[in-house]
Amino acid sequence: MKMTRIAAALTLSSSMLFAGLAGAETLRWSSAGDSLTLDPHSQNEGPTHVMSHQIYDSLVFRDQSMKLQPRLATAWRVTDDPAVWEFKLRQGVSFHNGNPFNADDVVFSILRAKHENADMKGLLTTVVDVVKVDDYTVHMRTNGPNPLLPNNLTNLFMMDKEWSEANKVTVPQNFKAGEETFAVRNANGTGPFKLVSREPDVRTELVRNDSYWGKGSYPMEVSRIVFTPIKSAATRVAALLSGELDFLLDPPVQDLERLSSAKGLVVREGPENRTIFLGMQQALPELRTSDIKGKNPFADKRVRQALNIAINRDAIKRVVMRGQAVPAGIILPPFVDGYTKALDQVTPPDLARAKALLAEAGYPNGFSVTLSCPNDRYVNDEAICQAVTGMFGQIGVKVRLDARSKSIHFAELPKGELDFYMLGWGVPTMDSHYVFHYLVETKSDKGGAWNATGYSNADIDALIAAMTQETDAAKRAAMVAKVWNTVQDEVLYLPLHHQMLNWAMKDNIDFPVQSENYPYFKLLKYKK
Repeated sequence: MKMTRIAAALTLSSSMLFAGLAGAETLRWSSAGDSLTLDPHSQNEGPTHVMSHQIYDSLVFRDQSMKLQPRLATAWRVTDDPAVWEFKLRQGVSFHNGNPFNADDVVFSILRAKHENADMKGLLTTVVDVVKVDDYTVHMRTNGPNPLLPNNLTNLFMMDKEWSEANKVTVPQNFKAGEETFAVRNANGTGPFKLVSREPDVRTELVRNDSYWGKGSYPMEVSRIVFTPIKSAATRVAALLSGELDFLLDPPVQDLERLSSAKGLVVREGPENRTIFLGMQQALPELRTSDIKGKNPFADKRVRQALNIAINRDAIKRVVMRGQAVPAGIILPPFVDGYTKALDQVTPPDLARAKALLAEAGYPNGFSVTLSCPNDRYVNDEAICQAVTGMFGQIGVKVRLDARSKSIHFAELPKGELDFYMLGWGVPTMDSHYVFHYLVETKSDKGGAWNATGYSNADIDALIAAMTQETDAAKRAAMVAKVWNTVQDEVLYLPLHHQMLNWAMKDNIDFPVQSENYPYFKLLKYKK
């Protein structure tokens, strides 16, 4: 998208807005990629949640300091039955169309999010029933005690049952099949902002919900939001520097110094709850993109070890990430339960040993394979993949890079269609089980939704299932440690780094970073 087009769109939007809203604060912001859909249960993906958090509410959420806070639920507790959680709901809340929010909507939303089409169903696998007790009380029964259930609900958004029925969207969008439904481009939440218009990958406009239940509790200083996704890093930066944007969610690391020193701008930083890594298809008898026939190189642990020690993570940090990364030895971000420094030890590069391991595995001349990467999702994602492609080449593994939009990448990846791929993972529950359930557990309709490696271990699956019901902290910690030790020993994934987080904005904006990279614009304040 050319700068002239962006400037024209933003200028026209601003002039129209201010003509009708004297003194109103319009926030014009951008990032590399757009929300995949407005259906809040279809995709469990960061930028999609960012948009949903503006329009919809969850029962609970994590604030700027990552602490669990009330949202549409004002209180929650385990009942006398240890397998039943009780949620007390906020009263006097209305959806954007005026319909009242109550327990019927919660029951509907939870059951909708458990549908096979929903990527959010993985958060609710332990939920076997949800029951309305009265208009503002809901009971959720799990398949045994689950002390972490509220942690799983921070991105589980509540929809209007009546609206969904009227618009024939009681079932989530089948994103993998490319389905288009009314909920993909339309929305009716209880959140702080209402949808005005939606043009995917071009422009989304929201207006403040002046009937929001949280008005008076949150700043709510932004009256209108104009979101313009801009894939080109240089164009995003130019738009911020020229004043056409007010806020940039993902400033390129190579431009941080320039943005920090620019008059009228500020860059705020902090650790992100996200680790970037590579995954390998290990279960197929033959890779689809390799020159090796009749065998799968990734099925041999020695090959995975060789690739692991071919990666120079410090060089990626220094050259590609400009210091804005922490080299990782595990696919779990620091400060998440189950993380230890011992597990996060980074293996230094050893090309001689890597070549020897390949030879021992029967690949003295290496092999070829395609590495699939998004180019509009993570910080410098394509550049990282270009760097590791060169590193693998040094040991004889000839990697063809296929960099493409995240909309394509994340449609193909969970289907198991990729041999070698990049993925980044945040942990909204702040617990290791979230990683295990999605990335380690055997892929089935009950779990392993993003385990595209083909890895399957019945004993590990049993441990992952058991830890959801274990209330003894020491016993549960031992379970978590055992799974991590197995994952690390198997070299199931190739960790690259823990991502650092930077937000760039005009200096009249008071808005500290949030480690999940979720800007809750209802919390944004302007300096007076």
